[in-house]
Amino acid sequence: MMTFNILVVNPRDKETQIAVYENYKLRYMIGRKHTNEDLSPFDSIYDQVDFRKNIVIKDLKNNDFDLSEVKIVISRGGLIHPVESGVYEVNEQLKQDLKDSPVGEDIINLGGLLADAIAAEIPGSRAMIADPTVVDELEEIARITGSPDIMRKSIFHALNQKAVAHLHAETHKQNYEEMNLIVAHMGNGTTVGAHRKGKVIDVNQGFGGDGPFSMIRSGSLPLVDIVEMCFSGQKTKEDVQCLLTHCGGLYAHFKTTSLSEIEQRIKDGDEHAKLIMEAMGYQVAKCIGEMYAVLMAEVDAILITGELAHSTILVRKILDHIEKFAPTFIYPGDNETKAMAASALRIIKGEMVVKTYA
Repeated sequence: MMTFNILVVNPRDKETQIAVYENYKLRYMIGRKHTNEDLSPFDSIYDQVDFRKNIVIKDLKNNDFDLSEVKIVISRGGLIHPVESGVYEVNEQLKQDLKDSPVGEDIINLGGLLADAIAAEIPGSRAMIADPTVVDELEEIARITGSPDIMRKSIFHALNQKAVAHLHAETHKQNYEEMNLIVAHMGNGTTVGAHRKGKVIDVNQGFGGDGPFSMIRSGSLPLVDIVEMCFSGQKTKEDVQCLLTHCGGLYAHFKTTSLSEIEQRIKDGDEHAKLIMEAMGYQVAKCIGEMYAVLMAEVDAILITGELAHSTILVRKILDHIEKFAPTFIYPGDNETKAMAASALRIIKGEMVVKTYA
């Protein structure tokens, strides 16, 4: 039997990513795909917990991993109440807020629930989440809007933004807490954060329809047009919410979330597809410019990350607009799995304290 002490699980819309680590060493990683047929029996994403749990445990047993050695099962955090950056043990309050989110429903809410369900099957193991999307380090001025009834919230890709920022600092033999960085994460959603001396003091509220459009989110839209849409009688509340969070962006334009398919259209001479991709890059660049102003032009580096950072045409368009601001570095994909494993190991070694969610 092969031993390991850290299990990372990362639920996505149609995939469950599994990674096992023995301390710093990655022993196994795979993404188990789920078809529409697989998921169709479940009325809610929360009904998928046991289905995904069984897949993870079966996969590990089939590959001869000794589950009894697992110390920590860790996953992404979800849309819970605002918290400090760090690692949180999954408790009853956390599970309740994942199921009845104060922010909204999203597949990331399954992370803590899935980790807890798996840990319950392994005596002695603990379930945790790391740097949930609601990590809140905003300055008060960044929260203010033109309506006293609406305050901006900190909802962003905290796990990957923090991981890439730390990775960049370590690579350049600097301390994250002493740097000013702009980090743009581009994927299903896009968030651009202003990191000042280890704190994300401002970031667009990507999940709520703020900032650049992305793979499935519409981004900022003219509010008057949204009001007209809401009262047209042609769209339900669910239709409009879906446009903002899951049915907009590249998906709305192309009816696909396949980056390779969209880029093939461009290679085949589809000028409209090229224009849409360049428009997305243009909007990301504008948001980076906003954060450049937030940091008062004192920026050590700009970091571009996320799955869409694999797109040459998209990144090129962004660079055309921002590369004179500061040195720019591309970190395609995400570092979430490695970041979660590293956090779990620090807990095991006593280098980090597990926080309590309340």
